[in-house]
Amino acid sequence: MDVSIPSLIVIAAIAVAAPLLGRGIGRFVKIPLVVFEIVLGILLGPSLLGWVQPSPVTDVLADFGLAMLFFLAGNEIDFARIAGRPMMRAGLGWLVSLAVGVTAGILFSPTVGAGVFIGIALTSTALGTIMPVLRDAGELRTPFGIATTAVGAVGEFGPLLAITLFLSGTTPLHATLVLIGFAIITGAAIWLAAIGAGRRMHAVITATLHTSGQFAVRLVILVLVSLVGLSVALGIDMLLGAFAAGVLYRVLLTGAPEKDAELVEAKIEAIGFGFLVPIFFINTGVTFDLDGLVADPQALLLLPIFVVALLVVRGIPSTLAAPHGSTAADRGALLLFGATGLPIIVAVTAIGVDTGALDTGTSAALVAAGMLSVLLFPLTGLALRKRSSDYTARPADADAVVEEA
Repeated sequence: MDVSIPSLIVIAAIAVAAPLLGRGIGRFVKIPLVVFEIVLGILLGPSLLGWVQPSPVTDVLADFGLAMLFFLAGNEIDFARIAGRPMMRAGLGWLVSLAVGVTAGILFSPTVGAGVFIGIALTSTALGTIMPVLRDAGELRTPFGIATTAVGAVGEFGPLLAITLFLSGTTPLHATLVLIGFAIITGAAIWLAAIGAGRRMHAVITATLHTSGQFAVRLVILVLVSLVGLSVALGIDMLLGAFAAGVLYRVLLTGAPEKDAELVEAKIEAIGFGFLVPIFFINTGVTFDLDGLVADPQALLLLPIFVVALLVVRGIPSTLAAPHGSTAADRGALLLFGATGLPIIVAVTAIGVDTGALDTGTSAALVAAGMLSVLLFPLTGLALRKRSSDYTARPADADAVVEEA
């Protein structure tokens, strides 16, 4: 296996530099951390300076980073909090996005297959990207944050189901049966955890929190790898398994001492956001085909069209989940957060190119649109949210719970 030590060192340096840049520039304007990771990846990658070169090692680490991103998203969602109106309205909005996106994709694409890929890509929301922004702003537990989380949860889970049903290369009937089997296995594991089957492990978790045993961290890896492996074995996209693993592990921690649970969460986030997830976003910039995009006039023309399409196809329907009494600024912020998409777009376009349904120019334009959405939408959405009449500044991870009226 080709291992480029200099490239790994530069990637590690980018991972360190990104939060420092974010902290420095954050004094003037708040920019999501992933912006710096992606931009530095493009700047130092083959497209420009060439200090970092893709390798099998970085590709594998990036895949683990993508899986960990979805694991953390599934682990962080409080389904009890977003259940009811937020989830129902978010689900309705995603169905509208799917109908509009696939229809538009088919109408404006040379083939039906390409249209389906484009349509599904446009229905995604990068929950793993926007949740850290909401958490840092102290918005996770506000009505606005709850609605945005619901939109993001559906915007990640829905496209994963669509990928399995329509883009897996099997018939929809076969894919549905496989999904049902996966849901039964995963649901049974979550049910067993919910009724206390895993509570005997809490004592082991507590006993090894500060030892070399680190049982909780090892259990995370086991749950993640097992469900990702199961999804791959069944022909389902691995991200669905990673997302389900996050949900399962959250249930396993239910009932653990609060201090222990918080410490375990901190350790998991350290592995994810401190190591694996940055590599995914940096590698996205490193492997981005900037030359192919710039050299293709049609792809360049598609880029702004796809950015607008994200706002129309995904953003506008997301506002259906807005809480009662939302201001125009709140709805605009929810539109922008809902239209933020990158990981699913990367996954969908990769499948499209591999199957020959999408050409590389269209794929690059879609990924670039997703990158621009991550660069611009959360920042603008947060600025709009701060203009809302009911916005009050809160510390990151505020403990106070603000219930929806």
